[in-house]
Order: sequence, then C-alpha cells, then structure tokens
Amino acid sequence: MKVILLKDVQGQGKKGELVEVNEGYARNFLIKKGLAEVATATKINELNQRKASEEFHRQEDIKAMTALAAELKGKSFGVTIKVGQGGKVFGSVTGANIAEAMSKAGYDVDKRKILLAQPIKSTGDYEVDIKLLEGVSTRVKVLVRGEE
Repeated sequence: MKVILLKDVQGQGKKGELVEVNEGYARNFLIKKGLAEVATATKINELNQRKASEEFHRQEDIKAMTALAAELKGKSFGVTIKVGQGGKVFGSVTGANIAEAMSKAGYDVDKRKILLAQPIKSTGDYEVDIKLLEGVSTRVKVLVRGEE
C-alpha cells in the first residue's frame, strides 16, 4: 500500500515522502497514529506540486545569494573597537559586529553566516569568509580600527 508520510518515521522515510508499506502496518499503525495518509491520486499530485514549488524557491534563493556573494566579493567594511593606552584592545570583534557594519552599508547578512576561526582581538585588516548557502560563499575585508 502506498502512503505519504506526514512525519519522519524511522526505518520508512522522511516527512513528505511517498513510500510502499504493508497494508496492515499502514492502516493499524501509520494512519492511526497520524504518521501517514493514504496516497490517492489527488494527494500524490499535491505532493509533486509542493516538491516542484520548493525546488523552484530553493533555486531562486541560490540565485539571490549568488548575486549577493558576487556583490560582496572584495568589499571592505570598517569596524571600530575600544582601545586603551598603548593600543590595548578591550573585548573583541565578533560576527555580530561585522554583520552590524555590513547592515549599515546596506547588506543584510546574518551573523551566523560570518565564519571566524576565533574572535578578532587586535586592530588591523582581516579577510573574513561569509558562507551564505551551501556552496555559495565569498570573502570580504574587515578593517578593524581603534577608538579611545
């Protein structure tokens, strides 16, 4: 019997998949527990349309992020950090600080997308990687300057 899974079922598949299972297992367990529904022609068509729509939106996201990556490539963003006498830095520059500097410049990038091996703890120029999506990344320059 063909069923469409409404939730992830261990050993059978993930939510939204069309699977073939024994009729007893489907009727007595999967359908009763609300884990699956009978795969009618209408439901299969809806499932296929939903998958096509999700794929289209995913492709649009990839296009948009690739364009953003190309636009960001090689750009410089300035970040200021408090320094004391002798250039001693108080605190560090994190992804949140860089994301804030990018938003001031008009680029909306989530702080979790900015990859730093460790926080920046001194003034200077740094190359920072930004991973926008799987397979879509770019590198920007961060200019860390001190303010007293």
